[in-house]
Amino acid sequence: MADAELPGHLTQAAFHGPLSEQRAARLVHRLTRASPGTVLDIGCGWGELMLRILAAAPGATGIGVDLDEADLARGRANAKARDLEDRVTFARESGHRTARGPADLVLCVGASAAVTDAQPPAHTAAALRALRRLVTPGGRVLFGEGFWEHPPTAAELAGMWPGTTAGELPDLAGLAEQAAEAGFRPSWIETASPREWEEFESAYQADEEEWLAAHADHPSAAEIRKRVDEHRSFWLRGYRGVLGLAYLTLIPAG
Repeated sequence: MADAELPGHLTQAAFHGPLSEQRAARLVHRLTRASPGTVLDIGCGWGELMLRILAAAPGATGIGVDLDEADLARGRANAKARDLEDRVTFARESGHRTARGPADLVLCVGASAAVTDAQPPAHTAAALRALRRLVTPGGRVLFGEGFWEHPPTAAELAGMWPGTTAGELPDLAGLAEQAAEAGFRPSWIETASPREWEEFESAYQADEEEWLAAHADHPSAAEIRKRVDEHRSFWLRGYRGVLGLAYLTLIPAG
């Protein structure tokens, strides 16, 4: 079966995560004030935030690494459409023990698993230590990472992905403390809003839902419907209002 017969994924989302246009604009402004010359995006997906940073920082160059070729192709196409293709490279490779960097600005947003193979709950601290080695002195890191808005109840955990435990994520204060322990000073701490989560989660399943409406009798429809229903249940019965995403702007400590 040709891929063209199947639904797209996240085509209605600008970013691969709960990030609004307004917050993205503020992040771009803040992260480009120091005029970074090099940008490294680990677990970049299609690298939308990196491309916006490059557009706002004339002369800067960027490298995005990810293992999803479809996302990388989307990033390359977007870069070409914005006349940025000569200033950015999208590489299909792992970020584990990457030889890329150090860079003036390192992005790792919702992608700690892309920079370390440590398992929860050790993955956050391990990712922060890896990022500390990848940023230049005086540079910046944007670290987007999950945390618990409140300690999840047994019922909430039962509604999430199988195997989810209360101990695998810190609270927001614990996340900031882990950043400090890894050698950073958090210069800005902000978290995704409920509206940002709702927009992202809706976009996450919108392509499949619209495809199902038009292809109810397709041989893959039952499998796709099951997958979408399962994810929606994880969100609405499990982590909605419990799982947070923090955007930490970090400065390497002297």
